[in-house]
Amino acid sequence: MNIVWGILMVLIGLFLFISALKRSEFIVYRLLHARSRLLWGEHAHTFLLVVGLVLMGLSSLFFLNVW
Repeated sequence: MNIVWGILMVLIGLFLFISALKRSEFIVYRLLHARSRLLWGEHAHTFLLVVGLVLMGLSSLFFLNVW
């Protein structure tokens, strides 16, 4: 079961990372960006980029049964 959740979380982190790099107009990313812009202001894209990297890192640990 860890494999399924690990892969799913890596894909979500990859989505956040790529969307933040491209400053995507996809509706899900726009909603996430609007929520994070309230707290982070103009740095919301950078925040979501870092969140995507951290999510991919932690989920890879979960995928490999380390955590």
